Amino acid sequence: MSKNDKLLHSSALSTLKDYFLISVGLLAYVAGWSIFLLPNNLVGGGVSGMSAIIYYATGIPMDLSYLVINVLLLGVSFALLGKGCSFKTIYAILLTTALFKFVPGLIPVEFIQEFSDNGKMVCTLIGGVLAGLGISISIGQGGSTGGTDILALVICKYHQASPGKVILAIDMLIILSAFIAPSYTADGVALSVSEKLAVCVYGLVLITVSGLSVDMFLSGAKQSVQVMIFTKKYEEMADAIAFDMVRGVTVIPAKGWYSKYEGNVVMVIVKKSDLNLLLKYVKTVDADAFLSVSTVMDVYGKGFDTIKVRTSRKEKKRKKENPAENA
Repeated sequence: MSKNDKLLHSSALSTLKDYFLISVGLLAYVAGWSIFLLPNNLVGGGVSGMSAIIYYATGIPMDLSYLVINVLLLGVSFALLGKGCSFKTIYAILLTTALFKFVPGLIPVEFIQEFSDNGKMVCTLIGGVLAGLGISISIGQGGSTGGTDILALVICKYHQASPGKVILAIDMLIILSAFIAPSYTADGVALSVSEKLAVCVYGLVLITVSGLSVDMFLSGAKQSVQVMIFTKKYEEMADAIAFDMVRGVTVIPAKGWYSKYEGNVVMVIVKKSDLNLLLKYVKTVDADAFLSVSTVMDVYGKGFDTIKVRTSRKEKKRKKENPAENA
């Protein structure tokens, strides 16, 4: 197998890994809803929360309303998030819709009842953790479970904000709307006002737990690393990373003090999730290369975070009154 074939093979495996992890995340997300939330008439955030409210009020299957609402939202997000992320999001939405249709029927009623007997708070906490874990795994691989996750990705693309907190703020409105909408149990019994109020309280707890789970997972997944590669094949190494892996590369002149050998060091900064792929490229080009890997706190620039500076109201007013300053 040639070098290019090996690199293409590594890239294909990385893509397959992304879709596999997205699928695992979505399965965890749907399992949280199917086992802990829907059987207890609980409401969460996002499109799933809206679909649950519609289901409790009208009996329309959750998978159907979930798909319709997401198709509408996807039209807006497609142009803003980029084709790569949007294709993964389409895959995630279609798979989640299928899972919502088939997974509930695969879970034994006795198994669900075991958790329901322990109370709604237990189901809220476990369901929230599973849903948050599923969302974060999907987002971490460039996908989304749709709805407010799409909005969170759009907002975080243009503003420095925590994905979990953005999801939390939007979802609170959905949760509180459950108090106004009619709601019926699987037996057709309407929930009383006090029961609907309790559902809203549990819902707020749910999205809080889910949001914290997203932040805890993504804070590690979004970390970046700085890799220093010491190799005599620095030109070949830099070309492979820059043109095949499509990542930024800096070549730094260096001199070994003991050996007095003058050469170049290849420096690369990548997301932590891309580290394994980078190591495969390095091994393919030069298996004897010497590397040092260090974690960096924040990285700003193309492909990473954007520097955002908050402007005070006083400063905004001054610039508005003196437009010549902005010329």
